[in-house]
Amino acid sequence: MTPAARIQACIDIIEKINKSTIPMDSTIGDYMRVRRYVGAKDRAEIAERCYAMMRAWGRVGWWLTRTGTADTPRNRVITFLILGEGCDEKRIGQLFNGAKHSPQEITEAEQGFIARLDGSLEHSEMPEAIRVECPSTHEEVLRQVFGADFVPEMVAMLTPATLDLRVNVFLATREKVQVFLKADGVETKETPVSPWGLRCAGKAYLSKTKAFHKGWIEIQDEGSQLIAWLCDAQPGMQVLDYCAGAGGKTLALAASMMRKGRIVAMDTETRRLEKGRERFRKAQVSDIIEVRPLLEERHKKWLRRQKETFDRVLVDVPCSGSGTWRRNPDMRWRQYGPSLEELVAVQADILDRVAHTLKPGGKLIYATCSLFPAENESQVEAFLQRHPNYRPEPLPEAIRNGSYMRLTPLRHGTDGFFAAVMVKV
Repeated sequence: MTPAARIQACIDIIEKINKSTIPMDSTIGDYMRVRRYVGAKDRAEIAERCYAMMRAWGRVGWWLTRTGTADTPRNRVITFLILGEGCDEKRIGQLFNGAKHSPQEITEAEQGFIARLDGSLEHSEMPEAIRVECPSTHEEVLRQVFGADFVPEMVAMLTPATLDLRVNVFLATREKVQVFLKADGVETKETPVSPWGLRCAGKAYLSKTKAFHKGWIEIQDEGSQLIAWLCDAQPGMQVLDYCAGAGGKTLALAASMMRKGRIVAMDTETRRLEKGRERFRKAQVSDIIEVRPLLEERHKKWLRRQKETFDRVLVDVPCSGSGTWRRNPDMRWRQYGPSLEELVAVQADILDRVAHTLKPGGKLIYATCSLFPAENESQVEAFLQRHPNYRPEPLPEAIRNGSYMRLTPLRHGTDGFFAAVMVKV
């Protein structure tokens, strides 16, 4: 593809994102899937630019308002190219050349608004919340959460996420995996807290490595690994992973148990849960994992009968996903699925549904990838009031924030995660 054709692809994708009811990564995937002629390098550049534009969504919108310009995908791309990438008038003319598969030439009206784009993405008159890409709907809450660190915390969520790996310690040690990855050209360093984690230095093509093919590694943010680590699942235990999804944390639990014991993986999304089966086999831990889709009535009945069965119960509940904004920047500005109020109700219901399944002395681990107290501290404290036979357990100092785990990109280099460990007494 020509540089101009790649720009037109970005305009097309932003237009689809504006109309889409699914997250940005899926929209880009759907766009590329029907355009197999687009090469790998072109795909990477187009996607990277679209993500960069989404990370500047609030600032670009502010400039469009300031210049009295319509908020269209084309105008957003023009504004970002000039203020975000430093393209001058000549370069804009080369990219918007009217050729086949390229954007139409710049109009006289567009020339007028381009002339008013002076400086960079940030401007001295720009409100602080816009400068750090904080939606007005969440500004008050996030200022309360972060306090004096509001600006640096929000800025940290504008950087792309690191590529973290979790080592399958059942099959190989972290040191051994590092050696094998280095031999295949992938440089890593140990993650600061997770005993299973490796952080890649720059881009890495893992599919070509021996470690990947042998089932020694899984891509998993260190924060997500720490949720599984907090479970402290030991060999021989009975573990319930109630919101298992595609099985990322299920795999971590199975490896930490050294394939001894039993894990029951449940979720309402049957397709995602079924996809986990192949991952379980590859990691050589499938023989201790039972898959029970919650949409089947027989599994719901089974769960109701499990009184004081499990040593550990993990509920990584559906949430707003606000902690993943650096990875999913479109979620700052778009709501996919239930509202925050609806999610809070679902989370409370999940906690109540599993409370009876835990043995006395067992641990219930509640987790979200959310920044909002309504889904985190407030949710846990309400549960403890409803269930006085539970108490919070102190957490390791390295990740503790008050009585709970609250991770952020600024302080920990992870996505935003929350977790609480509650013991049944």
